[in-house]
This record gives sequence, structure tokens and C-alpha cells, in this order.
Amino acid sequence: MSFAHSLIYRYNRPREVRNMSLSSLCPKFEKGMKMISQRWNGFIIHQLLNGPQRFCHIESSLPISGRLLSERLKELEHEGIIHRHVYPETPVRIEYSLTEKGQALESVLKGMEKWSQEWIDPDGANERENH
Repeated sequence: MSFAHSLIYRYNRPREVRNMSLSSLCPKFEKGMKMISQRWNGFIIHQLLNGPQRFCHIESSLPISGRLLSERLKELEHEGIIHRHVYPETPVRIEYSLTEKGQALESVLKGMEKWSQEWIDPDGANERENH
């Protein structure tokens, strides 16, 4: 059931049932939105949709500092979105990949990408007014 459908469904039920749903749905949705919208997280996840990658490859693919990328990767790992795999080699090789939870974001990010291509003008002009 989509988010919009869940809202419609919730508001067509008795008040006491609606209040229970609000307390369980909104915090999850809010946390999910914060996680994806935190600066660079969406881009990092999108980059890892191409498969496992080393830190240096991710860093060279995005205009982000190594320090900030390292922070974001740790946060995403803590949230269970990405997996950090350390290979016991000399020198040590580390690869990052999406977990099942991270891969589940593919449709969200691809949908956002499609929507942006159609509706967002990077220069700020509203080309599709009144649509």
C-alpha cells in the first residue's frame, strides 16, 4: 500500500485506530526521509546501486571530501544501508556495497531520478507550470 493510500485508509477508520497508526507511521517515514535526504547520502546510495565499490572509486565519482564521505559511509553502515567488507590482503582492501535494506531503496531513488528528469529544471525555471 502506498503512503498516500495508507493515509486515506487511516483517516477512514475510527479515531482511536487512526491515532495508533499516526504514532507508528510518521516517525518511520520521517526517519527514512531524513536518512535519504541528508547531504550526499542519496548520491552515495545511488552510486552503490552499480555494485560494490572501493572508497577511492566512490570519492572520485562524487564531488565530496574524503572526510565527509567517510562520515556518511559510517552512518549508512550504522543504519544497515551499506556493508563494509574488509579483505585481509596487503595492503588492506575495503569495499562498500548495499545491504538488502539499501537495495530496497533502488525503486525510491530511480523514481526520484525519473521525477526530477521530468519536473525539475536545474536552472530554477519552472518549465512545466500548471501541470
